[in-house]
Amino acid sequence: MYNLATVKSALNSMTTSSQTIVDLGALTHRGKVRSNNEDSFLIARFGRSMRTLLTNLPNGLLPNQHAEVGYGMLVADGMGGAAGGEVASRTAVSALINMSLQTSDWILNLGDQHADQVLRRMEKRFAQLRNALAERIRTDSRLAGMGTTMTLAMSLGADLIIAHVGDSRAYLFTEGHLARLTRDQTMAQLLADVGVISPEDVGRHHARHVLTGAITAEGEKAEVELHHIRLADGDQLLLCSDGLTEMVSDAAIATVLGQRRSATESCHTLLDLALQAGGKDNVTVVLAGYQIPTADSNRGANRANLRSW
Repeated sequence: MYNLATVKSALNSMTTSSQTIVDLGALTHRGKVRSNNEDSFLIARFGRSMRTLLTNLPNGLLPNQHAEVGYGMLVADGMGGAAGGEVASRTAVSALINMSLQTSDWILNLGDQHADQVLRRMEKRFAQLRNALAERIRTDSRLAGMGTTMTLAMSLGADLIIAHVGDSRAYLFTEGHLARLTRDQTMAQLLADVGVISPEDVGRHHARHVLTGAITAEGEKAEVELHHIRLADGDQLLLCSDGLTEMVSDAAIATVLGQRRSATESCHTLLDLALQAGGKDNVTVVLAGYQIPTADSNRGANRANLRSW
């Protein structure tokens, strides 16, 4: 025997994450000055699924199929001169993904308790990237001193996780407003935090490129900035290296995203703006536009930390 509630549960097994539509785009360019591109990016889809193939159970008792679908995006901006920066960012991205794949119990439900567990895992994995860089340096001593920034986003339906080290950035364009989700880990930002310079002077200060946080094989471990917020239907998430934000203002970025074109078209426009402004550094942009079932799209929960630095 089975009751009506059981049947309804089986038939209504569509999850928010499987119904969420994400428009994705990404571009990278070495710019007009640098001889090589030290930026790396990744967009990946991941999940868990089940599909009933054969059974003698009555129709409706089991779902025909069930899925949880997530998206991972990251930008890493390497440093180290010559080929060092390029090797650093690629090594860090590869190591992070391999660590994730080796994790036996993927968490694909991001309620508050589970989200906190995912954030702690991200913090631990970022710390372990030091070992991957150190191992690479052991095979080639010319790479000594290399390092990388890393800004990672992971979304499951309306839940968004951010993990960040360095001065690449994550932005959320929501309700016509561009909110920066990450803080630049630079000396100029630190000076502004302690009141030595004004926030308005950060973008012009000579120490704006001096990192206070980065993933390296030596020195102190970087502090990982972590966030869990709720996305809303229509939100756009932008990850980018400082090659974009040095050349293109937040106001100009907001104007592009406000035009509501496809993710790929917006990425092309942002990249073109950076190159037209001089393209003094490598430029990388990763963009995700979200269509989330409105019943699960919550504009009020966990959004107080959206801010403009």
